[in-house]
Amino acid sequence: MGLEGHPTATAPRREAPVADAVPGLPLPALRRGSAPALLTQADITAEIEAEHAVSAGLRARGLAVPATRNDFAPYRSSILRHPTKDPVQADPEAVELLAPVFGERDVHALEADLTATGAGEPVGERIVVTGRVVDGEGRPVRRQLVEVWQANAAGRYAHRRDQHPAPLDPNFTGVGRCLTDDDGTYRFTTIKPGPYPWNNHRNAWRPAHIHFSLFGTQFTQRLITQMYFPGDPLFALDPIYQSTTDPVDRELLVARYDHDVTQHEWCTGYRWDIVLTGTHRTRLEEPAEPGEEHA
Repeated sequence: MGLEGHPTATAPRREAPVADAVPGLPLPALRRGSAPALLTQADITAEIEAEHAVSAGLRARGLAVPATRNDFAPYRSSILRHPTKDPVQADPEAVELLAPVFGERDVHALEADLTATGAGEPVGERIVVTGRVVDGEGRPVRRQLVEVWQANAAGRYAHRRDQHPAPLDPNFTGVGRCLTDDDGTYRFTTIKPGPYPWNNHRNAWRPAHIHFSLFGTQFTQRLITQMYFPGDPLFALDPIYQSTTDPVDRELLVARYDHDVTQHEWCTGYRWDIVLTGTHRTRLEEPAEPGEEHA
């Protein structure tokens, strides 16, 4: 999932656009085994609606439904990588002997400003994203390491595996980190990311988002989630966002515009709190395997 590297290959040739669906023809049956190139957005949207209907029916009967589906069929790679076996028990103390560690002195205040990593100003809409990390009782989680990574304003990651034919920004790496303060507050200055295509199906586009990683008190407690921006027209079409099948829970993944965070003639501001436990906790995702393609 990490995308901290730099591109090393040239971008592929642009392909001619292909129609997403043929108007007037009935939608094909749900094709879970179909290659992504054969699936249209209409196929995926129909699958999302079917999965949501099943989840809603189970909830109506009083049955427990996972807040976020790790085997959500419209999100094709989740079928291949979601956990299918019981976790292997490990001695946490032994794991920590081999894991990296960090201290407060290792995190510099400038690392929270993603716009200050180059020789000049990055291109795009400058924003501040801030919020609190709290537990289920609303108590602040202090000195929490929060890391973020994201695409640039054109929807391109500074990573060799991202060959989307959009421009790279030499003044934007898209990665940063900070520690929460005594009130559990984090704060990043960055550029609003752009949407980008991915290979789940034909004409698939991800909504603009920022990845968040929280490390708890040790690296074996790492949690990962995504923050979205309000009013994105791609929400209804995105199987990753829609894999959180409860609409109330989905809304918890969306930041809100905050005019008090917005700064005069400098940046717009967004507020997004992260709740680690309880009924209204922020929905998290399974960490990807090292080197796995990012979405």
